[in-house]
Amino acid sequence: MSDYSSSYNLGADTSNKKQQVMDQVRSELALANAQELINKINEKCYLKCVPKPGSRLESGEQACLSKCMDRYMEAWNVVSRAYISRLQREQGGSM
Repeated sequence: MSDYSSSYNLGADTSNKKQQVMDQVRSELALANAQELINKINEKCYLKCVPKPGSRLESGEQACLSKCMDRYMEAWNVVSRAYISRLQREQGGSM
């Protein structure tokens, strides 16, 4: 019986380690996605709102950047929700 018990514990340890690795990968992917989103927002909105960079942002440029960032985030959230919904439907249909 001790062989069965030790095998079970070994399997549980392996499962725990696998789960920890998966959680770490998910966390790193989420961080990478957030960084990519911020980089895209900065790139797109800056190009659109600051045609002639200077030593400081004008009030119109600041307002444009704020609105652009809000719209970009809103669009990203809509796309993300639709993508997650689609994945959930596909996973539900495959079972």
